[in-house]
Amino acid sequence: MPREAPFSLLESCRAYAAVTSSGVVSHLSAATLHGLYLPRRLEQLAVLDVATPSGIRQPRRKDVKGHVLSLGPHDVVHIGGVPVTSLQRTLLDIAPLLTIDELVAIGDQIVCEHQRSFGWQQWPLVQLDVLKLYVAQHAGARGMRRLQAAMELVRVGSDSPRETMLRLIIARSALPGFAHNVEIRDAAGCGKVGPDLACEEYKTCIEYDGKHHFTPAQQAKDHDRDFVTKSLGWHQVLINNDDIRTGELAVVTKIARMLKFGGWPDPQNLAGRSLQGHLNTRRDFG
Repeated sequence: MPREAPFSLLESCRAYAAVTSSGVVSHLSAATLHGLYLPRRLEQLAVLDVATPSGIRQPRRKDVKGHVLSLGPHDVVHIGGVPVTSLQRTLLDIAPLLTIDELVAIGDQIVCEHQRSFGWQQWPLVQLDVLKLYVAQHAGARGMRRLQAAMELVRVGSDSPRETMLRLIIARSALPGFAHNVEIRDAAGCGKVGPDLACEEYKTCIEYDGKHHFTPAQQAKDHDRDFVTKSLGWHQVLINNDDIRTGELAVVTKIARMLKFGGWPDPQNLAGRSLQGHLNTRRDFG
């Protein structure tokens, strides 16, 4: 590779795999090639992870971290012609490096699926039952207790790590349950809105406002979505990154206050807590 060429992880992996007998890109390098949600502390790759099968000496080259893995016939896929561990195998291998919440976010990403009666459809990279079965078949792997705990929390329908984080915050609180892939329907039964999270019992839904929601075009779409949601009798909570940075207390209180409008009894008076002005709403560009 010319020194002045921009860095390409895929091309670097292609070069190292070509000169490594039976070499397969694995671990964090494989996770990056698959586009998995890695935490920032693991995004900057100082070395490339390359694995070889059992019985073959692990690679020892500059800027390469060698591994020896027992890989099954379906544990290797190809990305741009480069052999890479499969999504399932990659999740298994990086499990010791991640927290339970981080593993849940990646698991959600792998199994995410949307089959609404309107709008775009999305198919899972790996179906949830298939992923769970694979994990169960590798009970002796490192980090397995953590990964198994995470798999119990993985759900279908989360579109981002923040959506997953919101669901986990709710699950740890005294709030009623919220689910992904809920359609808000009109009187004729036609699906109109697909919120990030929804509690059908109290007709309350949550939308996470990420950075892309602050563009003028997206704000126009959001305004229409908000109007339709309210006109159908639902109560919508808008959560942004400032809310999450403020802490789980702010997020839970903000959701509780909207649930009250939907008839939730709030036995612990979560909605009544004072947060001294820490709650945030969607911001406009001035």
